[in-house]
Amino acid sequence: MKLKLPIILLTIISVIAAPMSAANELPDLGDVSATVLSPLQEQAIAEQIMREVAVSDDVLKDVEITDYLQSLGGRLVANGPDKQQKFNFFVVQDNSINAFAMPGGVIGVHTGLMLGANSESELASVLGHEIGHVTQRHLARMLAAQKYDTFKNLAGVALALLIARSNPQLASGALTTSAAAGVQSQLDYTREHEREADRIGLQILDSGGFDVRAMPAFFTTLQRGTRYAEGSAPSFLRTHPLTTERIADVANRVEQMPYRQVSDSIEFHFVRAKLRATQGNVQNAIDVFEQNIRERRFAHEAAEHYGLAVAYLLKGAYGQTEKELAWLRKNAPQHAMVQNLAARLEVARNNPQQAEKQYAAGLKVYPDNRALTYGYAEHFLAISQADKAISLVKEKQALYPNDAYLYDLLAKAYTMQNKVLLRHQAQSEAYFRKYDLARAIEQMNLAAKASDGDFYQTSIVEARLQQLRRMMGEEKKERFWE
Repeated sequence: MKLKLPIILLTIISVIAAPMSAANELPDLGDVSATVLSPLQEQAIAEQIMREVAVSDDVLKDVEITDYLQSLGGRLVANGPDKQQKFNFFVVQDNSINAFAMPGGVIGVHTGLMLGANSESELASVLGHEIGHVTQRHLARMLAAQKYDTFKNLAGVALALLIARSNPQLASGALTTSAAAGVQSQLDYTREHEREADRIGLQILDSGGFDVRAMPAFFTTLQRGTRYAEGSAPSFLRTHPLTTERIADVANRVEQMPYRQVSDSIEFHFVRAKLRATQGNVQNAIDVFEQNIRERRFAHEAAEHYGLAVAYLLKGAYGQTEKELAWLRKNAPQHAMVQNLAARLEVARNNPQQAEKQYAAGLKVYPDNRALTYGYAEHFLAISQADKAISLVKEKQALYPNDAYLYDLLAKAYTMQNKVLLRHQAQSEAYFRKYDLARAIEQMNLAAKASDGDFYQTSIVEARLQQLRRMMGEEKKERFWE
């Protein structure tokens, strides 16, 4: 993640990167007093990180891929040791094999890892490992043990962590990257941390119904793949030191667990096919998909045809896209991702009536699908039917009350209707869900000053504005070390 740092944070981060004595580098895992961040501090770091994630160009905004990862992560968390901890999973557009966890349950996964995993259980094994780091509060303990009371703003910690953990191969030449690299070198997990995360991860995998043998298998694959390549270790291995002893320890634990044969979900295959179709040169992707289908070299035939259809659509080859969709309708199980692709094809063809039919049919079968909801609302806005967009979004907000993009869509629709108060109110709620309280207050203040709202609407806006201002005051207290 190539995040650019505001100048004001450079001084803060340079303090984080300052050398510290080895004696203070690691906490005593058995003593939680004075070595663990408070829940409010962890929450403040997590929210600041998610604020940066919301605006980063390096974070994948594809809702189908994000929802798959969130669903997979949620399944694992539900089988983990801490069911109260809230988790946020997001996808980083980066070809390196990496995943990273940070205080407050924030977990980032690189597209390279999703493509590099040989099975869904292998991907789940990495997520389970990262969840283990969070539930055991490894990074929070180390961060607190670094005695960062020499400066005040937790936002600086959050941003430095995000850069350091998401890109451990930072060049040391630039000021921003060298500062983040300093954080990285001080907060690498210890062998004890890794063994504990492996143990927790295996328990989560087993309870979640995945193949526990996937963890040592994936670790072995990573180790073998870099044995003969100088300095080319995957990013995951740079932040999670992998040794022969560690692999042996995991393998020994697995031998004591019952064997379970697990099939990958169709979503796993479809998501990987979509990533292959959308990352890099489209024509190259088409050539690979066509060759794989022709030579019957694939793990999942329907996913190969789906990926080819996605690539054809990106190229503008609508006839070929329709041909692949026809194959999928005949040979593959009905799926929301296929239905969404069919609707997107009609949008691309500038056929609004058929697009509406496809979206309506899709939501009838998959009423809680966010990709279909987004596409249908965007379709209504594109054909200037703001009232239908508003009706659809309000109906679906009950399913996703914390979805910022649904409020963005509402704001666009109200703009079309020249409804000033409602537009600013919706935009405020969107910013609030992107963890940007300052802009949320700014927009809600504009809504309060609007002259086109009735008494009821104005009262709601004013009450919400007061609430947001109180939150801002509380947040400022939480963001400072006590």
